[in-house]
Amino acid sequence: MKLKKNITQKNLIYTAIIAAVSILARVLCGISIFNMLLFILLYFLVQNTTVELDEKYNGLWTTGAIAIYSILTTWLIQYLLLVEDLREKISSDHFFLNILCCLMIYLIVLAFTKRIGLTCIIAHTLLMLFAGVNYFVYAFRGNELTFGDLKSAFTGLSVASNYRFSLNAQAMNTILLSAVLISAAAKLTITCKRTWGMRLICVLLTVLSFLHIAAETELTVTESWEQKGTYRNGYLLNFALSIRDSFIQKPETYSKEAVAQIEKGYQGKTAATTSAQKKKPVIIAIMNESFADLGVLGRLETNQPVMPFVDSLTENTIKGYALAPVYGAKTPNSEWEFLTGNSMAYLPAGSVPYQQYIKQDNAYSIVGALKNEGYTCVAMHPYYATGWSRDAVYPKFGFDETYFLESFDQSSLIRKYVSDATMYQKIIERYESGKGKENLFLMGITMQNHGGYADLYDNFVHDTYCINARFSDVSQYLSLVRQSDMAIENLISYFSKVDEPVAICFFGDHQPSLNSTFYRKLNGKGMSGLTLDELEEFFEVPFFIWTNYESESRVVERTSLNFLSAMLLEQAQIPLPAYQQFLIDLMEHIPAMNARAYYSADKGKYVHYGKGAVEEEGWIEQYRILQYNGLFDRKQQSRVFFGR
Repeated sequence: MKLKKNITQKNLIYTAIIAAVSILARVLCGISIFNMLLFILLYFLVQNTTVELDEKYNGLWTTGAIAIYSILTTWLIQYLLLVEDLREKISSDHFFLNILCCLMIYLIVLAFTKRIGLTCIIAHTLLMLFAGVNYFVYAFRGNELTFGDLKSAFTGLSVASNYRFSLNAQAMNTILLSAVLISAAAKLTITCKRTWGMRLICVLLTVLSFLHIAAETELTVTESWEQKGTYRNGYLLNFALSIRDSFIQKPETYSKEAVAQIEKGYQGKTAATTSAQKKKPVIIAIMNESFADLGVLGRLETNQPVMPFVDSLTENTIKGYALAPVYGAKTPNSEWEFLTGNSMAYLPAGSVPYQQYIKQDNAYSIVGALKNEGYTCVAMHPYYATGWSRDAVYPKFGFDETYFLESFDQSSLIRKYVSDATMYQKIIERYESGKGKENLFLMGITMQNHGGYADLYDNFVHDTYCINARFSDVSQYLSLVRQSDMAIENLISYFSKVDEPVAICFFGDHQPSLNSTFYRKLNGKGMSGLTLDELEEFFEVPFFIWTNYESESRVVERTSLNFLSAMLLEQAQIPLPAYQQFLIDLMEHIPAMNARAYYSADKGKYVHYGKGAVEEEGWIEQYRILQYNGLFDRKQQSRVFFGR
């Protein structure tokens, strides 16, 4: 290999352009003076140098260039998308898998171009443009780009004009370094002469890379909250995983005829309890962030009752514990199960339906069922609208009104979140504004109890704590739940005095993630070495359905969040749609279920799917068929179960 100076007027002009861009990047985007001078120097050296390579070693030059550019491109993508602290979080194993993802693109391009320099230019440019799209997508909505977003790309383009495009110092550093790399690649004039042999090698290496990635990520989940995908998995790998999770396997027994067979039992039926009421009740559903009873895990002794009001509810109340699909995080999956009656049991681990599978208008949920009954449907969440893509999902469900963080009073936060009491006051105000003029369904998602619980706050005192296992984060959490209990007491007190019938469903979305030592003190084991029944205790959350009119009162030993909306409609004496009727029937055979297991009444314990009694497995399979039909088979979607 020989390097020669090649200073020409043309090269000097290109260098001057890069110098001007670097200076502008310093002035407008704030890149450092060191980086500004470094990019100018690097570009000058690369642009004004000619590289002569010995053709005898073409294979070596090609291998080296592809490997180096794959590593640099992968690193540059991570650099563009993450701040320094987050870049350091990715493991070496996941970074290597990202390099393989990048390598596959380089190999595919090389198979077509046969020229190493052109390959590096095309592949690097395409991959950086792809990362650039995610850079802007995250800036706009606070979540990363996944494969499922491509299905709604035209919608995204239609609203892109509403956003302001801007580049920070990281982005400009990335652009300028890419210019240097592209300039260097242009100097590589090698052409692969043994075309078919080279293409075969490219195909084989691509296949081997794919198989290795698939094998290594079998248990790796797609991350879709904020930037977790990029700093945990690496952006390229996380996007690849989102492709994998977008293709849901059709149940083996699924067919148009199988759906029709299930329809026969519900065709033309409209179930409703007889009601003496002339007016439909106001229906309020509240999913309370991280609201849980830690006593289900073991012996919990506290200095005062944690949820005395919720514990005291008995009259006109159905209450008990429900299995959530998640633990510690991924709130929208619990919300999705409640609203749709579907289960995370039939979706990939780590997936988030709100961001991956709700892409069509008129997506099925109880919102549509209540709108058919003449309800105005309202959603409230005192946090950012873009969180978990709620601003995109709620209109697809059919909510008439949505209220997010900017709609709430933020003058009296608890820690750094809008309090439950503040959100409930907003519920009351919204009810009073339409009192007597509408049938109202209101879905409220709280934020007060959101993790973590390690930081201390001047505006919040820990007044509730565990005596037998005292930890700071546990004390903060228990004190928050105590505040939630007082807030829901005030809400129930208000609606107990109104003239209109009201039904309120309240439930936690998941248990909190707390100090691991606390769990060992609580149950003697911690979170490892548990039986399946003991593991499911970590997914239990309290719930109640209360009415201000005479209704059934009972304690439910076990259920799950996917059944709650059907129970709520039944308690509110709303005619049950066919899918909710099916869920009520299913609940008779499968009392509770989540992604890990279901409760087998036949065996008297939780069992993994496929391990229950024949009749139970039959009901499970029918449920899976209907869920697949409603979510993924748009062409043959059952009008009996999912039509509006």
